[in-house]
Amino acid sequence: MQFSINRILKLLGLAISPVLISNPTLQAKESTTSRVIFTDTNTVVSRKIIDSLDHYYTREIARGFNGSVLIGHKGKVIYKRHFGYADRSKGMMLGDKVSTQLSSTSKPFTATAILWLYQNKYLDINFPVNTYLRDFPYPNITVKMLLNHTSGLPNYTSTKLPLWKSKEPMYSLDLQNYLATFRPKLINTPGSKFKYCNTNYALLARIVEEVSGIPFKQFLQELIFEPLNMKNTFVYDPKDDYSDRAISISYNPNWTIFHNNHEDGVYGDKGIFSTVEDMYLWDQALYQNKILSQQTLRLAFSGIPVDNGGIKKYGLGWRMYDFKNGQKLIFHNGRWHGNNSVFYRFIDENTTIIVLGNRFNTKIYQQGKAVYKILRSINPKAFTYTFDNENDMGVD
Repeated sequence: MQFSINRILKLLGLAISPVLISNPTLQAKESTTSRVIFTDTNTVVSRKIIDSLDHYYTREIARGFNGSVLIGHKGKVIYKRHFGYADRSKGMMLGDKVSTQLSSTSKPFTATAILWLYQNKYLDINFPVNTYLRDFPYPNITVKMLLNHTSGLPNYTSTKLPLWKSKEPMYSLDLQNYLATFRPKLINTPGSKFKYCNTNYALLARIVEEVSGIPFKQFLQELIFEPLNMKNTFVYDPKDDYSDRAISISYNPNWTIFHNNHEDGVYGDKGIFSTVEDMYLWDQALYQNKILSQQTLRLAFSGIPVDNGGIKKYGLGWRMYDFKNGQKLIFHNGRWHGNNSVFYRFIDENTTIIVLGNRFNTKIYQQGKAVYKILRSINPKAFTYTFDNENDMGVD
């Protein structure tokens, strides 16, 4: 990770401290190649978990599930499966190196990029957005309001604005220019209420570009993907050539292809492709503070209520449940075209459930809780979450 961050710092006009470079402990930590580790699957408990989950997913396949699953516990994979097609017309099956659109599960990566810049004092999330995007026409909206969806901006994916007549893809800069030119009316007063909005994260990606001076896709590649050995993860660009990559097709429930549209050029809110193994490398890097410090993660995981029950919250790039018994579940699901994703992090015990689907199926969002309950039924000493106030939990 040292080399990549050093390149980013140089692009920012700075240099890594000699103390950082000469620290042998840090060098040993960073030089270790990130890789997925599997648990011993021959134990009685492991076999019971695998058999139970195989039985569960046999039922889910019958309900239309097509996708990949990985479950990890304390840094080791305890279950991994690929179910179905990546490209049905070619008979190509899903597999370890087949990348799938993360949809809104891309947002935590965007938030991490912003928070890394904040942590290292290259920007301040409490400053107005127009500090970094000079033509941004709403002076009372801060970077933090973009992060926690309290900006009041209209959501471009639901309003279908701007109207796009070009045959070229629309990019995040185009969305920024639209806001600067037409100044659409805000949905609510900035900072007054939570309203989930993809526009926020497209603008955050633009802030990363303005502050760093390099494309967003390059910034994430050098800060996160390369250092963590996430070889099958990238930010999608409709103009790039992916002939050397295996990418899953996005399908409707009836197996017709869910084709891209002009909005697929916009990034930051979606657009990252990855695999379940790469996502687990990312998950474990968060525990190890490879990118963000514990202090910064505490900030990211401090949320504002998004429902009347008070346990469901949104932080800085993450959804969460703050259960009344003190347990905390961090997650971010996704939905775009035919892709549905689940990313559940039971941070009190380092348990992770990752599901990436490429055939539209909203039942996927039930899998996080259902899978965890299977784990708990088999080994309640290891899997301790009780879903206190679970009736207040949604599936998104």
